Amino acid sequence: MEKMKNTLAKRDFLLPRYRKSLQEVIEEHLLKDEKVLAVFYGGSIGSNSEDLFSDIDLRIVVDEKDLDEFIAAKRNLAERYGRVLFFEEMDPRSPYTVAHYDDFIKVDTFYYQPKNLTPSVWLKEIKIVKDSNGLMEGIHSSSQLLDYTLTKDEVAVWRNKFLANLHEVYRRAMRGEVYYALKSLDSLRLSMATGWYMAQGIQPNGYGYWTHYEGEKSRLTAEQQSHLASWYAGRDASDIVAVSREMLLEFKKVHQSLCEKTGDEENLSRLDEIINLVL
Repeated sequence: MEKMKNTLAKRDFLLPRYRKSLQEVIEEHLLKDEKVLAVFYGGSIGSNSEDLFSDIDLRIVVDEKDLDEFIAAKRNLAERYGRVLFFEEMDPRSPYTVAHYDDFIKVDTFYYQPKNLTPSVWLKEIKIVKDSNGLMEGIHSSSQLLDYTLTKDEVAVWRNKFLANLHEVYRRAMRGEVYYALKSLDSLRLSMATGWYMAQGIQPNGYGYWTHYEGEKSRLTAEQQSHLASWYAGRDASDIVAVSREMLLEFKKVHQSLCEKTGDEENLSRLDEIINLVL
């Protein structure tokens, strides 16, 4: 076991070098391809915040008439860059591919046509490596003027997902479906992390993604991260339900804050009615 740990640690130390080498190969191919209008990186490369385990979030822009051709060849293109061990996505028609290479580097590639790209808070931090007609520079510049704006609909979706998972924790725990209950408990934790970001005016991740809510890149406070760590349960059904109830005070605080920010009604009587079904 110790020998394996040492071997992996040595490999992990070299991952930034492997990632850089793979980027160079990717860029060499794409810069030469006249059908490729633009290439840019999102994620940690785009924000210049890579760590040992960062992926390559690759974005490729092609003309509308060429998009189907690139999507059809997406796996072949990925295999030009290096030795792919496996692909994640299964739909050959989807405009993205997720390739896992033999050096433990993962490349998430999305293909766009120009009309599908508009200024966005998600495009504030990107690294442009090719921009044949200035499209991405313009979009990147305009994106700097945008800020995340919380909406009533977003709060409603957040609240309803939390409440649905609260009920599901109880239902599955009582049925002895422990892993299902734990999955729902994890969704509650994720909802809280999402709500904290929303309350701070920070664009949260898409639903289901824990990216950067924990660890050195987290923008949560020390107290919030402590809450996340404390909301832990093993396989005992009563413990799982108890932990879900421990979250309710913080949930109500965040819910109140989000309602105040959007001018929405808290409707505490309805909220308590829903929560009391599993108390």
